[in-house]
Amino acid sequence: MSHLLSILLFLPALGAVAVLAARGRDAVRWTALGTTLLALLISLLLLIRFDYHAPGLYGYAPNHGVVQLVERTAWIPAFNVDYLVGIDGLSLPLVILTAFIFAVAAIASWKIEKMPRGYFALLLFLETGILGVFLSLDFFLFYVFFEISLFPMYFLIGIWGGPRREYAAIKFFLYTLVGSIAMLIALIAVYLTTHSFDMIELPALLAAKTAAGQPLAQVGPVLFALLMFAFLIKVPAVPLHTWLPDAHVEAPTPISMVLAALLLKMGGYGIFRVAYPFFPEAAKHLWLLVAVIGVASILYGGLCAMAQTDFKRLVAYSSVSHMGFVTLGAAMMTVASINGAIFIMIAHGITSAMMFFIVGVAQDRAEHRDIAHFGGLATTMPRFWGLATVGFLASLGLPGLCGFIGEILVLLGSFQAARSDSILLGGGFALRGSIYVISLLATVGILLTAAYLLWTMQRVFFGPERPENKQFREIDQRETTVLASLASMAILLGVLPTIFVFSMTSKSVEALLNLFQNPAPATQLINADKSASPVAD
Repeated sequence: MSHLLSILLFLPALGAVAVLAARGRDAVRWTALGTTLLALLISLLLLIRFDYHAPGLYGYAPNHGVVQLVERTAWIPAFNVDYLVGIDGLSLPLVILTAFIFAVAAIASWKIEKMPRGYFALLLFLETGILGVFLSLDFFLFYVFFEISLFPMYFLIGIWGGPRREYAAIKFFLYTLVGSIAMLIALIAVYLTTHSFDMIELPALLAAKTAAGQPLAQVGPVLFALLMFAFLIKVPAVPLHTWLPDAHVEAPTPISMVLAALLLKMGGYGIFRVAYPFFPEAAKHLWLLVAVIGVASILYGGLCAMAQTDFKRLVAYSSVSHMGFVTLGAAMMTVASINGAIFIMIAHGITSAMMFFIVGVAQDRAEHRDIAHFGGLATTMPRFWGLATVGFLASLGLPGLCGFIGEILVLLGSFQAARSDSILLGGGFALRGSIYVISLLATVGILLTAAYLLWTMQRVFFGPERPENKQFREIDQRETTVLASLASMAILLGVLPTIFVFSMTSKSVEALLNLFQNPAPATQLINADKSASPVAD
């Protein structure tokens, strides 16, 4: 159990090697599925080991557990690079989500006929890359896994995608690479300033350097902007989003599920794990820009989704809109908005995977994605319609399902940010009127979401049954398993959000907000006895 995180992290990579060595298509599929299910089981064991009452990552009192199940080994000692992994309330829900989505994606990939050995091996390598991002506590290691996750996705889109797969894969690669270069510049600057990559210590070290009047005080906003640029490409936020619709449209269905459910969350996670804790003062100065980007993403994504005739492209633009609430929640810096933003990342991971699988099922039967040429599927495929309805309603934010909780908390937190004692107004960088306008515009985004999803559901499932659709076969046991698993999680998260998410995240959110409100105590770590480890095993 002392190496539980390392076992979880590298198990998919070992599974990928086993897949490459497997003989026969069935052996390849079962090896991949068994690996993802074992990884899911190990991730659930973390729930047993996790201390829900430990301080969050940014509680810097010596001899207290700030992260858990920590493993640290010197990797490149000359540059203070460690293999350092651990979990806290911010990363644990995303780790479990990753393991769950990959298990579901492995089932969804069962009918992949083109080079299945290469496909499943890349899928498992991708799982290791994404898990590495969520588990890394060394900035250099974080960057390495951030880059590792890029290459399997590039090949999965470029080889197994649709007719324009090469264009979509190259566009995805170039956009993400530009963001990675921006992060690399920030990483080098942070190291040259602090001589550390330790993400546990870096916020305190950076705060101390700034308080001492070192040049970082002047370049801090620039480094924050570079980090936000890198992560907002991944979210993706307007106007850095244009790679996403093409990547989704051309990617095979299971890869679209992983892309929407997990790769986008790497951007939101990076904001809360790296950009905000490293440069909290810059985040407070630039909150309005981040908020405007969030609202622009909500409205633009919603309007573009409403204009689509391609079912899959509509769902892709809906992801831009939903993830805009994550950006807005980060900008507003209240307990409700940040909790809501984190919850949206988890909930959208479930609903987006479900929506893309719904598109895949419909496309498999009709051999097209034109919304206008569906219709009447509720009569033709009643079981599919019943499960798909849960996905549509969860995505539009029906109370009782997972999509509602996060968005309502972000809106509540946004309106709360206009109070006189909020972090934003306390710093003197906002007017109440601007916050209210931003919050009201975000509310319009929810109305747009309900409009285009209900309209799409009506055009696809209701109305007269089209003659060409009457021969569509009902979803089989494999497809039912995928949709039922995702629907169950959408219901559980909607009914019991505290048990499944907020019980983990509350301490980390509280500690992050304390970092914004009281940056001075963080410098205690600089003078602390180095023999007192700031992490707990």
